[in-house]
Amino acid sequence: MKKFSFRVTTWVGALALLLTACQKAEDIAPPRQLIARDKMVSLLIELHTLEARADAAGLPLDSARALFLEAQKNLYWRYEINDSLFMQSYRYYAVHDKDLDGIYAQVVDSLALREVQLQAANAAAAGAPTPAPIPPRN
Repeated sequence: MKKFSFRVTTWVGALALLLTACQKAEDIAPPRQLIARDKMVSLLIELHTLEARADAAGLPLDSARALFLEAQKNLYWRYEINDSLFMQSYRYYAVHDKDLDGIYAQVVDSLALREVQLQAANAAAAGAPTPAPIPPRN
């Protein structure tokens, strides 16, 4: 059985590439309600975290997918957006490569920092030495 997170991430990436394959960056106007870059970073961090939780839940694939989709819907509600606005904004940032690269650099750095903090908390609880933090990217 393939991992749930791989399927969702692959699907979103493939969809973005498919939608943007034949268009130049200057051909794509920003959507009327483009999700701000900082908000997009926070949203993607939470989406990837939800994806990992659904994957780690140990549920059958269809149940993990249902769990993820429900959590995703709640996340969109908290951010006061819908899936259409998310996809339009993601598409816009995907066409503008440097924008999406910068967004994902922040997402990866944040998730890596969270992982180090979690490892340190687990090590402290077990009485082991804490690992060295990962330096930020420049």
